[in-house]
Formats: sequence, structure tokens, C-alpha cells
Amino acid sequence: MPRYRSSLPQLSDGKFLHYIGMETDLIFNRGIDLPGFASYPLLESEQGLATLRGYYEDFIETARQAGLGVILDSVTWVANRDRGQALGYSPEKLKELNIAAVELIADIRDRHAELPIVLCAQMGPRGDGYAPTDRMSPEEAEGYHTEQMAVLSNTEADLVGGFTLCYPEEAIGIVRAGMRFDMPVAISFTVETDGRLPTGLSLGDAVDAVDKATDGAAAYFLVNCAHPDHIEPALQGGPWIERLKGVVCNASRCSHAELDNAEELDAGDPVELGKLSGALSRKYPHFTIFGGCCGTDMRHLRSIAQQVSAA
Repeated sequence: MPRYRSSLPQLSDGKFLHYIGMETDLIFNRGIDLPGFASYPLLESEQGLATLRGYYEDFIETARQAGLGVILDSVTWVANRDRGQALGYSPEKLKELNIAAVELIADIRDRHAELPIVLCAQMGPRGDGYAPTDRMSPEEAEGYHTEQMAVLSNTEADLVGGFTLCYPEEAIGIVRAGMRFDMPVAISFTVETDGRLPTGLSLGDAVDAVDKATDGAAAYFLVNCAHPDHIEPALQGGPWIERLKGVVCNASRCSHAELDNAEELDAGDPVELGKLSGALSRKYPHFTIFGGCCGTDMRHLRSIAQQVSAA
């Protein structure tokens, strides 16, 4: 077992709440334009910083009331070279914003020192998380993601989370980049309505492929950006399931293609989403991480937290 797995409290100290869905709430409910689905530009204004702080504080309070730990994510999911360049950001400016994003969540944690809070620096796919075009080899992915990993590894982040990945080769590259800098990495795949990755690969095969290529170096695995009804078929038995530590769910049952083309937000049913998350917690007692992704807001997070806490 890699030496840093045991140092992450979400693997041994109870259940933790995760929230990576603020972008859809910002766009559809608050009318804030986020070109390229990038929230890190909010770091550049006092109003933007106030918005982010408000989200983090509300999220922490939601977890506190349910007696859960907190995983705070930096707003760096698309703060990589290609996606930043498309928005006019230079590598130097992206480095500055990656650091500022982690400094923000570190400051938030300092204000709540009495709570178990883990800082997760987000990394995302080089391209579209829903469409595995222009797939990289593991070596290409490692080379590409090393740039952002080098920056994040020199912050106060406790780990890097590679989210909404749709094929194992990119995940392998991210884990290997983390190994270069002795940085723990959690990998989160997304699945389609049939429970398989967008490539058609099963979730179990994807997890096994990453572990085989990295000697099991990933800290753990998650599934995100899918409804529980779509995740459930993917959770077939086998040793790999022990490497999966939780789910960060969408509010909507829509497919990824439908979500991409949606002009209105499908917020689903917050109460139902909480109940489904609670059911997964009972069925898979080794799951320690639960939360919300696209379409979710604090209503969903409160429901998830309450149900998971009671499971």
C-alpha cells in the first residue's frame, strides 16, 4: 500500500461530504457566465471571491450539521494549459490562479480548525469529460498533466482529485504525475446511463487498468457526474470494488449528451437523491465519500448529508 493512503482521513475516520457541482448552480440559478465551465476566473474579483467563500461556508455548515467530515475542492478542474489557453490565460497566469485557488480553501480550513477538513486540488480531463476524443496514451497524459501537478503539489493541498475522467489512460497519466511529486491522487471516473465509461469500458476494468499500470498508487477511486441509477449497474462485484470509496452524483437522470445540450437546469429531486445516496451507503459500507455534482445545490447536499449520516 502506498505510504500516503493511511494519512488521508476520508479513508479511515468516518464519512465525508464532497461537493463539486457549484458551476451549474452558478450558471443556471445565479446567472453567472462561466465560459469553458471555468470557475477559477472568479478568483480575480472581490465579488467572485465572496461568491466562492459563500459556497464553501454553506457547504461546511451542511456537513457540520450532519456530523460529517468535509472535502473542500479547489476551483481548478479546467485550469490546465489547453483549456486555459482557450479562455486567453497564459501558463504563468494559470499557475498563479491554481495557487490562489488552493490558498482560498486553505484559509477556509484555518477558520474551521475544529472540523475534519481535507483539501483536494481538482484536476480535470484535458478535453471533454463526456467525449473521449483525441485520447492520449498514459505517457502523453503524464507529460501533459505534470505541469499542473507540479504547481498543485507545492500548495497546502492534501491530495489531487482527477475528476470526470472517461478513459483509463488519462487517469494512469495523472496518477503517474502525482507519483513524480509524491502527491496522493484520487481518480474519479464518470459513467453513462448504462453504467459504463463513455468508451464502453466497464468501471471495474477501468479501475483495474489504472491499478495495474501504477502498482495501485492511486489513493482511491470515485464515480462522479452520474445519477445513482446510472452508477448502480456499474457496481458489480469483484476485488476492485474495495478501491471505490464513494460517489459524487448528478441531480439529473439525463444522459451526458442531454446535459450538454440542456438550456434549463434539471435539478431532479433533492429528497430522492439523498435517499438513493443513503441506500448506496448502506449497501456499500466501505464507501466513505458522498456528494453532489452537476445540477446539485445545498438542498441536495443537505439531503445527501442527512441520509448518509443516518445510514
